[in-house]
Amino acid sequence: MSARSDILRAIRARKGAVLPQPAAYVRRVNGEAVERFAAHANAANATVDVLNDLTEVPEQVARLLRERNLAASVHLPESSEMETLAWRGVTVSRNAPGPDDTAVSVAAFGAAETGTLVYPSSAERPASWHFRPGFEIAVLHEDDVLGDLEGAFAKLRDNWPATINLVTGPSRTGDIEQTLELGAHGPKALAILLIRARPKG
Repeated sequence: MSARSDILRAIRARKGAVLPQPAAYVRRVNGEAVERFAAHANAANATVDVLNDLTEVPEQVARLLRERNLAASVHLPESSEMETLAWRGVTVSRNAPGPDDTAVSVAAFGAAETGTLVYPSSAERPASWHFRPGFEIAVLHEDDVLGDLEGAFAKLRDNWPATINLVTGPSRTGDIEQTLELGAHGPKALAILLIRARPKG
């Protein structure tokens, strides 16, 4: 009898105790989802502003651009619900943004548990736009803020997109001498505009 056989026989002879199956894990999101989302987004170096409705977006975008001394110009995806707004004093481009540009896009959902924006790819949410601009402005309706990512995935299950981008704060890396660097492979800054009311009709 070889040593290998002895070892395998000893392993087979040992029967592990039958343990009870653990209870299903349930995530608990304490507090109001919108407030928790904003707190986590702020902690991830994103700014969060609350607006009453979509019509306030252009003015708020213009203010954000002025604060950062950026050009009064934004890039909007085709078919964006932002295109019907009055962009006074702000030039709108339909071209894909570059590293020195500002892009405005509408997030489908937000996850309160982590302050994460959920972008299923579509004509309104081109996947590349979350990697290309230097400054990303996300528009998110408050009633699209969910407790966790699983809730967002459940809502997308019946119409699963080609890709889903999850954005939590600006792009970053910490692998250079253990120093956090923003804008490593995407936007250096992220601003989130939370909209209280949806347009009627």
